[in-house]
Amino acid sequence: MPDDYAPPPGPPPSYSSSGSGSGSSKPVGDDYAPPPGPPPSAFKKLASNNPFNPFSHRNKAEDDYAPPPGPPPSAGKQPDPQHDWQMAVPDTSLLPPPPAFFTSFEYSQVNNASGEECAQGEQWCARYPLYRPAPLDGAAQAALSMGNINLFAPPGFRGSVTNAGVGIWHVETRSNATDTCLATYPPLYSPSLGPSATGARRRIYYEVNIDPRNKREVDLAIGFTAPPYPVFRLPGWHRGSLAVHGDDGSRFINDNRGGQAFVQPFKPGDTVGLGMEFSPGAGGQGIQVIIFFTRNGRFEDKWNLYEERDTEQDAPLVGLQGYHDICAAIGVFEGVKFDAVFAPGLWKWKGFHTEVL
Repeated sequence: MPDDYAPPPGPPPSYSSSGSGSGSSKPVGDDYAPPPGPPPSAFKKLASNNPFNPFSHRNKAEDDYAPPPGPPPSAGKQPDPQHDWQMAVPDTSLLPPPPAFFTSFEYSQVNNASGEECAQGEQWCARYPLYRPAPLDGAAQAALSMGNINLFAPPGFRGSVTNAGVGIWHVETRSNATDTCLATYPPLYSPSLGPSATGARRRIYYEVNIDPRNKREVDLAIGFTAPPYPVFRLPGWHRGSLAVHGDDGSRFINDNRGGQAFVQPFKPGDTVGLGMEFSPGAGGQGIQVIIFFTRNGRFEDKWNLYEERDTEQDAPLVGLQGYHDICAAIGVFEGVKFDAVFAPGLWKWKGFHTEVL
């Protein structure tokens, strides 16, 4: 019965796609022609072994996709990025000044004592603690008001200390003089006369007239100490002391290194003065302390005892905060000539009672 039906017209479905008359069996998908053109990766595969071809060592799926039309974003000139410094840098105008990190010295720029002498000074201070404040009797208070202060040189001092009148002392040292601290009495400051007892401001001050014939380098330090203090060390190097050193103008507070930059070095013929001002703290709490320096009758500079300090290197301020007796202290070494003046009427600086620091 099937032989009675004719085949459908035309060639069998697989004839044109097979390219031959063989009866090969292929999936239905073989009846569809591939898309026109070469495969996308044909040219890159041809160059796969070319080391100078940028695509020769890439084998990623995205290589089969053409780049977007037009030049790359960086082809045209782009404006330089603008740095918004106002956003990056906060406003520091209201912050306190930073500590003087770059003005402190490990050693003096001019003269230095030996490490052994420094160690001896520290040992001396450990052996002799600061004295407790002593009340001033009537005679001591009268002498203090007149500036009738005694200046003492230790045994073995290589020089001379001569009283030239009430409140004035002439000092001359020999060229081989070693580091020496000249002590004074009575103390210029007593807690019994300070803010903690009176609630009022208290200033202390003295001057030194450097001989015009002195050598160019003035080997002199003017300062204050809370007694006792090692007489073989300059003031400012150990506990309870501060000073300005004339050879380099640096200031020292319990600092046996190189001090901090402060003023210009002293010169022959200069009159230099150093003072301390003790004032009641804010709200009546504590005592504020300012140290000030004058030269040739004019105020020159000052610093706050409690300024920001390096807690890892700076030693404590004990003895200088207004709760101990404080004496004038003058340090000398090698050859120097000067007059120490404690009498207020002989000072060149006239602002002791009136000038606001």
